[in-house]
Amino acid sequence: MRGIKDCRADFPLAGDLVYMDSASVSLCPEQVIGAVAEYDRRYRANVGRGVHRLTRFASQRFEDARARVAGFIGGQAGVTVLTANTTASVNMVAGGMRWRSGDRVVTSSAEHHSNLLPWLRLRERGVEVEVVAPDPDGLLDPTVVAAAVDDRTRLVALTHASNALGSVQPVREIGRIAHEHGARLLVDGAQSVPHLPVDVERLGCDYLCFSGHKMLGPTGTGILWMREPDLDPLFLGGGMIETVTSDGYTPAAPPARYEAGTPHVAGMIGLGRAVGYLEEIGMDEVRRHEAHLTGRLFAGLSGLDHVTVFGPESPEKRIGVVSFVVDGMHPHDVAHILDEAAGIMVRSGEHCCMPLMRHLGLAHGTVRASLYLYNTAEEVDLLLAAVEEITRMV
Repeated sequence: MRGIKDCRADFPLAGDLVYMDSASVSLCPEQVIGAVAEYDRRYRANVGRGVHRLTRFASQRFEDARARVAGFIGGQAGVTVLTANTTASVNMVAGGMRWRSGDRVVTSSAEHHSNLLPWLRLRERGVEVEVVAPDPDGLLDPTVVAAAVDDRTRLVALTHASNALGSVQPVREIGRIAHEHGARLLVDGAQSVPHLPVDVERLGCDYLCFSGHKMLGPTGTGILWMREPDLDPLFLGGGMIETVTSDGYTPAAPPARYEAGTPHVAGMIGLGRAVGYLEEIGMDEVRRHEAHLTGRLFAGLSGLDHVTVFGPESPEKRIGVVSFVVDGMHPHDVAHILDEAAGIMVRSGEHCCMPLMRHLGLAHGTVRASLYLYNTAEEVDLLLAAVEEITRMV
């Protein structure tokens, strides 16, 4: 079994700099890089097309990876569809449900734009969209959501963990509220699946969307898990049909009907290996490691003069995303200094969460340090020392 302490050597970039931007794109271990390269070198072929040995082998590896990803989220009983990313997954749901004028969607102003804009656009089709606000820590009150959900609500769409503040939402409780009114629950798991033990049965969601590039996998990979294959396919073409005539077509059985065209074969195989890597370490261990580092970083930043930290203080209510501002300094300037002076990579700005930033009164957003299994306490202390040095410029 591989442990947290053993994993750092698997990430070449981790030895060259301090990488704290995993909420955007995680680093990729050698094992995943090797799995992708092996596909290209040894059995590169399309999947589900043809009978020669390479395509049969590639197809088996592709489906093995799909099964592993499904098992990782406890989703063996549902349908696991390969997409390009979380954004594509959310849009597949928005475009695949059969909306009627007067239907309602409930979401929040704490969402990433990818889980907000597809619902706002439905207003053009007569769908009512209610956007509820979180508290100052970015947490949603289930009673506020309950007040917004009624019997005309078709869908409640919420993030599990905020990419901007790290806040972990009570989606299970909110899901019960949605189901009491006959609504479905979509969970944006882009930030939770890489960092928390996630089980779709426990969450009670109907759709779970997440991205491979945030969980050690290749870019251009995402997952849409569906409890039931109840969506119309968003894309039509090769690979998603059973039969075609000049008069029409019959879609293939799920998940193929949702995967028109040649899929990202190497990406799915790489994502399957990334899931295997996380399983070897154990998601409970990943969670414990990140909680320790997050508590250390949150406490250290909170103790600095001229620094304001956002999000819940309790490690149980957040993932390893810590957002902060330095008085009188633009977040971009802070991030640039951290890079140039200390070799620390963080993100700055609004993090694709403009409504949330406006709700918090942050005109220029925040500096965001996002941690993962390859980060260390020494790196956290280096960041704290660098920020303390920056505050002396205020």
